[in-house]
Amino acid sequence: MPTPLDSLLTYFEPLSTLRRDFRGTATLHTPGSPLLGANASYLPEGSSPDLFALLRVWHQAHDSPPLVVSASPLPGLPAVESLRVGPYLSAYQPGMIVAEQVSRLHLDRFAAVLCESCGLPEWAAPLSRTLASSLEHALAATLLLAYAGDQEIGALLLLGNAAHLWGTLDPAADAPLLNAAAALVDGDLWTSLPDTSPLSVSGGAEVHYSLLVGDGPDYTTA
Repeated sequence: MPTPLDSLLTYFEPLSTLRRDFRGTATLHTPGSPLLGANASYLPEGSSPDLFALLRVWHQAHDSPPLVVSASPLPGLPAVESLRVGPYLSAYQPGMIVAEQVSRLHLDRFAAVLCESCGLPEWAAPLSRTLASSLEHALAATLLLAYAGDQEIGALLLLGNAAHLWGTLDPAADAPLLNAAAALVDGDLWTSLPDTSPLSVSGGAEVHYSLLVGDGPDYTTA
């Protein structure tokens, strides 16, 4: 079974423009994309302060926020987001909300719903452009939209057996959207859940997005 960090990295690498490997750390970089997972360095446990400083310099040189993902919290660094990552446990879904697979002709609307769900509606057009480019090489990728009547209220991107990129405008759409994705994969569906979600993953763990800003001995994952 992959680790949560491995699952995130495998998922977001096809959605990124560049991957750089340095001293056991994989960094993904995607100009013009708001996706945290496609613009972060994936830290192994026990990373040293000198590595942190080098990563910060690299991100700044590429006009990218010095964002890192780790399996443990990083004391002293600003936290951006924490997620529970692991195999999704299917949950009850309200009958009035449906989720279905859609073609890539719906990519603009898909990106709009996703960005609106994150409070970033201004990023819809840039996200649509970067996803269109990335998905040209990801032929097996599947787009799903959740509907309440004729209104789109959720969006999810399924890559392989993982769906780490998803969002809804109504929490009632969370379970229908993830249940629909789970029905399309063989085995477990790996996903990411925010701390506020009542849904569950099995055998997973928290991952933490942080910014490498500041100095001092707190620059350690040990």
